[in-house]
Amino acid sequence: MNRDMEWMQRALYLAEKGCGLVSPNPMVGCVIVHQDRIIGEGWHRAYGGPHAEVRAIEDVSNRQNDSYLSESTAYVTLEPCSHFGKTPPCADLLIRSRIRRVVVANLDPNPLVAGTGIARLRDAGVEVEVGVLQLEGQQLNKRFFTAMHHHRPYIVLKWAETADGFIGTSDGSRVAISGELSNQMVHRWRSEEDAILVGYRTALLDNPRLNVRHWQGHQPVRVGLDRDLSLPRGHFLFDSTQPTLWVNGQQDSDMPSWPERYRGTTAPPTPIKVEMDENWVRSLMEVLYTRKIHSVFVEGGAITIEAFLKAGLWDEIRCCQSPKVLGHGVLAPTKAGRWVSSEKKENDLWSYYTPLDTP
Repeated sequence: MNRDMEWMQRALYLAEKGCGLVSPNPMVGCVIVHQDRIIGEGWHRAYGGPHAEVRAIEDVSNRQNDSYLSESTAYVTLEPCSHFGKTPPCADLLIRSRIRRVVVANLDPNPLVAGTGIARLRDAGVEVEVGVLQLEGQQLNKRFFTAMHHHRPYIVLKWAETADGFIGTSDGSRVAISGELSNQMVHRWRSEEDAILVGYRTALLDNPRLNVRHWQGHQPVRVGLDRDLSLPRGHFLFDSTQPTLWVNGQQDSDMPSWPERYRGTTAPPTPIKVEMDENWVRSLMEVLYTRKIHSVFVEGGAITIEAFLKAGLWDEIRCCQSPKVLGHGVLAPTKAGRWVSSEKKENDLWSYYTPLDTP
């Protein structure tokens, strides 16, 4: 492995620390190296906060003399921005800092950037190399790249099934299928996504909180399906403890984009009208995308998950098989795509799938 790849691996590691905290922005890490030694590093820590390059250059200033920058290389996981958003352009900052060389994993697919950051650096005489650990960078920001390329959220389908293939009981009574370690992992996953979605039957019978309790992390936006606005108002979806979108076929609300309206706040559920026809999955994903929700964790139930599978709108399946046996009940969804891997969590077997056309 050459040194560029080694330093970029460090930048990718730092970038991942922003998982669940920076959306709808991408996760970005930056490492500044002088004479084969890190002299500054940083990552994007919060939406609206300083970018990775800013934090890395500040770290250089805190450690030693800024004059080293003119002889240093900056390793950045995503093309430095070239536009004014929540913060000034990072490409301009690197130029002002007299960085000699910049190594980038991925070009930014955002139309506001899309190569202009690289062009600005090169026009200023900065040596630039693009594509170091490119695939790893794309995997890190799979949510951001999906949103930019396909104009929809990244979609994860998750369910737990018994050894005989049931996802729940016939009468709707609650039954614990997965174990404690699996539940903790699921709560970590919740904290990594923008939104968590359940169908009407799951919301009605399970009355789920849909929050993060067994892990430290941000609370996702709850998305509940309620075609006829008939869910009991005493259910947790209506408790105003976290942002909630109430998807139905009758009422709508002119809600501003999620990050500005809802991050870190509580509010009553916001009704979102979607035509609940055979294309409702695609329609809803388009609505969520326009509200800057870049990832959705679909937790059930079986009918809702099957609707996503039928629509061909999913990016990952995470399926838990428990050794428990029900004998009868609601059949689990039919797995699709290509098996990627499996792992044991106590007595549970988790298996992971991606669509067949995934590289």
